[in-house]
Amino acid sequence: MIVDLPNASTSAISQRLIEIRGDVGAMALSRVLTLVLVVPEDDAEDALAVANSASHQHPARIICVIIANSRGKARLDAQIRVGGDAGASEVVVLRLYGELTRHARSVATPLMLPDSPVVAWWPTEAPKDPAADPVGAMAQRRITDCAAAEGTSATLKRLARTYAPGDTDLAWSRITLWRGLLATTLDGPPFEQVTAATVVGGEDSPSADLLAGWLQHRLRCPVSLVRSRSGSGIVSVRLERASGPIDLVRPLAEDTATLDQAGQPRRAIALAPRSDAECLADELRRLDPDEVYEDALTRGLPKVTRRRMTMTDAVEDGLVPSPSEARRAAEQLVDSSKKALRSAMVEAAPEDASSSTEAVKTAVLDRLDTTDPA
Repeated sequence: MIVDLPNASTSAISQRLIEIRGDVGAMALSRVLTLVLVVPEDDAEDALAVANSASHQHPARIICVIIANSRGKARLDAQIRVGGDAGASEVVVLRLYGELTRHARSVATPLMLPDSPVVAWWPTEAPKDPAADPVGAMAQRRITDCAAAEGTSATLKRLARTYAPGDTDLAWSRITLWRGLLATTLDGPPFEQVTAATVVGGEDSPSADLLAGWLQHRLRCPVSLVRSRSGSGIVSVRLERASGPIDLVRPLAEDTATLDQAGQPRRAIALAPRSDAECLADELRRLDPDEVYEDALTRGLPKVTRRRMTMTDAVEDGLVPSPSEARRAAEQLVDSSKKALRSAMVEAAPEDASSSTEAVKTAVLDRLDTTDPA
């Protein structure tokens, strides 16, 4: 259900929410937080679709503040969405015009759920200092997205400079699977120290920067960053050890990665890029400061060396693994697995003819007759 409230006030919106709640039931009782989105008009619907999807794991009241037109007379146009149009949440869309565009906090505050956490999310360009922003200042968690900003490197430096407990970024959530795989690999033998690491990632991928910063801070070793073409995301990670390197490679635009390490067979691993909804749901799961993100952003990332060479040059020099070889290896592994499965199905023994329904019933009755009473 969608209810439009043109030229409204916050009191009128609150009253309409109460009326709708009386009509459709106590829809707000299960909401666990208030999610405030601040977004331009052109990106609002995409951001709301992501928030609605994430709300299935974390039911919330979603307040979408759209900065429409700062010129002209101050006006507030509102829209309330509940039911199938709001995922597992209730959505309040606020379009601000004129002088109101500079007072997003004052407009959003009366509509927040009482006695519940507040999370602020900027799906596109974030403020220069999220914690000092009027909306960010009232939130326990502040979520930005470097990948949507212009100039990812400059944005990361600014976020590191203005970091406050509670800040996080979707670019950090996108590397959760990478971090888990690398940590699991190092948990097994041989338990050797990593002497150097190299991350290959797209020129427009802040996730590659954050992964390199995390490795530098956790491993306390030299970490290099090699750039691939834009749009390629994270391509590979190489960890150097005395027994040989560990190579985790996800070929360009693939969902399967290969893992190579000395003394073990090559493995194919599912490593599909994570959606924005998955990443947002992860960030809504915790409301305490993310100290690991803080260390990667503010302590590890400044110590990362950025190599002035292309990925192709680095592959030719043997500094990083080849994505094309990894793709061929992944295809061979998947093909071998399918052949092994088909062979196992062919060689499986046929079902015993005696296992008919009547035979099973007879066997059960015989068993019951011969069983001693308790």
